[in-house]
Amino acid sequence: MPAHAPQTDHEGELLAGYVTQQLLGLKSAAYGLTDEQFRATPTVSTLSVGALVKHGTRCAAGWLDRAAAAPAAPPVDPSLASLSQQERFAAYQAEYVVTPDESPEQLRRDLDALIQRVASQVPSYDLEERVPVPTDAPWWPKDLESWSVRWVLLHLVEELARHAGHADIIRESIDGATMYELLGAVEGWPASDWFQPWRPAEDAAR
Repeated sequence: MPAHAPQTDHEGELLAGYVTQQLLGLKSAAYGLTDEQFRATPTVSTLSVGALVKHGTRCAAGWLDRAAAAPAAPPVDPSLASLSQQERFAAYQAEYVVTPDESPEQLRRDLDALIQRVASQVPSYDLEERVPVPTDAPWWPKDLESWSVRWVLLHLVEELARHAGHADIIRESIDGATMYELLGAVEGWPASDWFQPWRPAEDAAR
């Protein structure tokens, strides 16, 4: 997907393309990082590239679960069902940290699996179907019972774009790498006189 979401007149495929484009932004920001760099927090933010990959993947999967279950609510995660509100909030906060037992390789695989899920499932969603509005956090609207699957997918593009942009800033703070050169490395774009895909510093110096 060279830098842009694919053009199509099929709305479901178009939305899937835009969701995928933002997920590829997260994937590109993490490309070529060592385990230490994946967990690093070089800016004033407490977040790392790895934390944004982790949260972005889980956030998107949760929204897709809601869209797929519509018009019903998605099944409750058994691991959360018995938790108190304080414990649920702690579990939510844990999404923003790469714990010592979580490997960057597994988080990257989870992201790749989600990208495949978007491609295989999203184009067939009924965009007019209604998705129940969650009630478990203060930022959900109190005067709305449901929104459309179309709204959910557009919201997902918005949210992932914010996370991908944040990951870009953190990545550039680590080694100076920027989005286009990273995406070029991920997708194998050809080098030219004015464009060079990202390479590790030791390779680029040769």
